[in-house]
Amino acid sequence: MQKDNKRRPRRKREEKQFEERVVNINRVTKVVKGGRRFRFSALVVVGDRKGNVGFGTGKAQEVPDAIKKAIEDAKRNLVKIPMFGTTIPHAITGNYGAGEVFLRPAVGGTGVIAGGPVRAVLELAGVEDILSKSLGSSTPINIVRATFNAIENLRTAEQVARTRGLSVAEILN
Repeated sequence: MQKDNKRRPRRKREEKQFEERVVNINRVTKVVKGGRRFRFSALVVVGDRKGNVGFGTGKAQEVPDAIKKAIEDAKRNLVKIPMFGTTIPHAITGNYGAGEVFLRPAVGGTGVIAGGPVRAVLELAGVEDILSKSLGSSTPINIVRATFNAIENLRTAEQVARTRGLSVAEILN
């Protein structure tokens, strides 16, 4: 009996369109009659460095499973950031719970001046020059949510002009 020497075509790897960054992994405990049950929760930010960014959370009995769930959740919650060159159009403050994040546009060459969770969001969004400050709560999930609150409230000059019924030149002067 002779074997078929036919090779199966290799499965092509799909190119990753999003970069992922794990912001926080937390061990959570549930106390039950027999003792403690441990689980892991993960906070992940995904982005394409072209203005699209999202975050998600996942919880599972193992860390890799929690990260996988968080990535899937993040891809479902993508947001588009309005950009002005390599920075944001205007200064803004985002709030979530006791967490507050202040974002300010910066001159080219400044870089991303931001702390942990805010830096992860802004770098994966593709923002290259920005100043930021986290105020209040330092809980990573609240800081990420406050950052997204700020991002969602950003508006370009075109959007402001449209709502006011003016031209962009009239708004900027």
